Amino acid sequence: MYETFYNLTSKPFQLSPDPRFFFNSRGHSRAMSYLRYGLGQCEGFIIITGDIGTGKTTLIRNLFAELDQTRIIAANIVTTRLGADDLIKMITSAFNLPYEGMSKTALLRQFEEFLRECDRRGKRVLLVVDEVQNLPAASVEELRMLSNFQINNQPLLQSFLLGQQEFRQTIQSQGMEQLRQRVIASCHLGGLDESETREYIIHRMKHVGWDNDPVIPEQSFIDIHQLTDGVPRRINVFCDRLLLFGYLEETHELTPDVVKMVAEEMKEEVSSPFNAVKKVPASMEHDIAQEMQKLQQIAQQVTSPSEQPVTGEYSEGLEVADPNKIQNIRYTIESLEIAIASRLNTLKQLVDSIEK
Repeated sequence: MYETFYNLTSKPFQLSPDPRFFFNSRGHSRAMSYLRYGLGQCEGFIIITGDIGTGKTTLIRNLFAELDQTRIIAANIVTTRLGADDLIKMITSAFNLPYEGMSKTALLRQFEEFLRECDRRGKRVLLVVDEVQNLPAASVEELRMLSNFQINNQPLLQSFLLGQQEFRQTIQSQGMEQLRQRVIASCHLGGLDESETREYIIHRMKHVGWDNDPVIPEQSFIDIHQLTDGVPRRINVFCDRLLLFGYLEETHELTPDVVKMVAEEMKEEVSSPFNAVKKVPASMEHDIAQEMQKLQQIAQQVTSPSEQPVTGEYSEGLEVADPNKIQNIRYTIESLEIAIASRLNTLKQLVDSIEK
């Protein structure tokens, strides 16, 4: 509708992940570097986590768009709560191998032979598992077992795991030590900052032929960032509605007042992602108390000698230079930082709701 009104070649803010619109923010650039590094290493796991809507799937679509398909055979699966056996079937199906009526043993033998055949043909096999936080621990362990297929000490399967931040807790749980030892790089995607949000909007608008129509004042970019927390999917949803509103009102300038009107309109909608926190029920004080309690629990984890050897034991660990121990400490610290940031953000939103 609004494309013709603003002389755009297509919609710039669709929800479907599209590598043509990939925006190389600092976080996404780092994640892409890790994925490319993983491809070069030909072994181990790369883990990318991120909150909902931060662009993990778009990241993978962008990676697939640049893969040399003459050298790499890649498959991407999106998981639900699959058991280990069903996961093997899904992986087998993703590589276009038969699986109906086959036992798990037969499936694994077939998959190993597939990997060896690819190796003989000079091709490498890449498996990308999206929404990996949905997998039970036993299924995650099954993924690790697949990495045991080797020839001349060279792994035959490279795996990238993408999921929400809960997965970081999964790999910290007991029984995941062997997986943690095989992770060669990981990073977490968050929202864009104020400057990146502005660049992201302009990037997508220019991709569809934007020629400063509609005009977007600087303050409108700032307001959009505050309304969306810089989460790409939220930005897409909001900006699509903003352009539709501008078209319906026949305006060629999306002023801060227009941004405010769209925000108010979306707050009243049941499906809007912008009112979920602001429509907190009367038990707001109880919600805040719960968040404070969770923060205290996180703080206890940080200070607990049994969990974090931050005193003499920490020094001893460094002296021994056990790489697994150091890696575990790094993962724990990163997970705690993310958890604290998430809780603080929730608290901030609750406080904002009270003030309004």
